[in-house]
Amino acid sequence: MIWTQWSDLKIPAGLAHLPTNGVTPDPADLEKITFYVPAYMYGPAALTPIAAMSSLQVIQSPNAGVDDVIPLRPKGVTLCNAAGVHDASTAELAVGLAIATRRGFNTFAQNQSKGIWLHASNASLTDSKVAIIGHGNIGKTIAKMLSGFEVEVTSFSRSGQDGALTIDKFDSLLPTFDLIILILPLTDQSRHFMNKQRLASMKTGAALINVARGAIVDTESLISELNSGRISCALDVTDPEPLPPGHPLWSTPNTIITPHVGGDSKAFEPRGRALVESQIARFAAGQPLINVVAQG
Repeated sequence: MIWTQWSDLKIPAGLAHLPTNGVTPDPADLEKITFYVPAYMYGPAALTPIAAMSSLQVIQSPNAGVDDVIPLRPKGVTLCNAAGVHDASTAELAVGLAIATRRGFNTFAQNQSKGIWLHASNASLTDSKVAIIGHGNIGKTIAKMLSGFEVEVTSFSRSGQDGALTIDKFDSLLPTFDLIILILPLTDQSRHFMNKQRLASMKTGAALINVARGAIVDTESLISELNSGRISCALDVTDPEPLPPGHPLWSTPNTIITPHVGGDSKAFEPRGRALVESQIARFAAGQPLINVVAQG
């Protein structure tokens, strides 16, 4: 039995889609589910039912990052991510935030809301040195999109493959970058990757763009640097998330916050549906699944 948020998927003969409300399965159906696709952007509400799925064989996450699913995966259940689905949307947001941060869009928008015409000459994306931390599908897409601008891009990854530098080379180059874009997975090793020391080492006037996971940045240290006026940032993800009312990040200067919308554009649904239908077809035919993150 299949459960997804979509009731009209193409399902191969021999399989059936359980009734769906588009959010969570009916508790009475949990033991029947063999192939589960948690509803996109519903967080813990979509993941909590996994514990009661005694027949579960596959979890197909609708997200590229699965750090929240891994601890909940029952032994023997195959976990797949949605690599490829969110590449373009997340990358274009990263580039948009980079331009907005460098050109001072946040201040202009605030002035517009007050009816103030205040000319300012800000930094530019042009001629910037950009570091991309994370060289997976999305990181590579960001680099490709930036190739149309007059910038110098240096990518970093743990393996240093496909033209990226190994992450151990980042610290020596960090003070030279005008923009640092984070798109690496959250792991024990990457948690607080941008810590107090690295944030303090950023060039004065540089900007940090986080479209990865909030906990990759030490929030308290970031707030301290932002309040100094030395750097700026644009965050699509925060720690904590959702960012609660009254949190200091809301009022820090030189800050743009978007509410985790990187992959959640109108491009998601057709791409997400196509991936799920393809995976279900493989599952029905007994063929190997793609995007496998964990199994056994």
